[in-house]
Amino acid sequence: MSFIEKITPYHLDVLKEVGNIGAGNAATALSKLLNKFIEMKVPSVRIVSFQEITELVGGTDTVVAAIFLRLEGDAPGNMFFLVPIGEAEQLIRRLIGNDTFQLSNPPYEEIGLSALQEVGNILAGSYLSALSDFTKLNLQPSVPALSIDMAGAILSYGLIEFSQIGDYAIVIDTEITELNRKSEHSNGHFFLLPDPDSFSQIFNSLGVDVDDEYN
Repeated sequence: MSFIEKITPYHLDVLKEVGNIGAGNAATALSKLLNKFIEMKVPSVRIVSFQEITELVGGTDTVVAAIFLRLEGDAPGNMFFLVPIGEAEQLIRRLIGNDTFQLSNPPYEEIGLSALQEVGNILAGSYLSALSDFTKLNLQPSVPALSIDMAGAILSYGLIEFSQIGDYAIVIDTEITELNRKSEHSNGHFFLLPDPDSFSQIFNSLGVDVDDEYN
């Protein structure tokens, strides 16, 4: 039986619950930081192949804003938060209260980049904390790095120094809304790419036996 065939709707529901807990914690932290009422939710969680990652954001040539970090501890891996440029501009404008902020032509305003990086930092910390609580694994993120580039280039650069790259990624869809502006929300994708051995660590802790696939 393949790895994907071992993942049931129940296990995806558990991952979605982890994501929603993380999103709730992130929304609380962002609301306090920005003094605005922020709501975050996770519409879906999926397991996708590595090749499908760029397709979810429009293809390898699509320019995105990305926050990348390395995950260390019991289940090492890589994490990306990818947001299409239009969504990133909309999000940053609402966060910093500047309707002229743009990511089309550098140089970019530092306050906007810092705001986006802080969002990624809060998201990563909140999701990892929730995942760690569920799995009882020790998961520690590195300092996040921010990049504006084509999705394919960002993924290649972010992973190039790590020789072991897993075949699959956990995708946590993320929707961010400012409550007094319900008609406007930003959508991003949070990708967790565990190293090959880390998949067994994560899913065994959730009750999924994948050892035969990786050992």
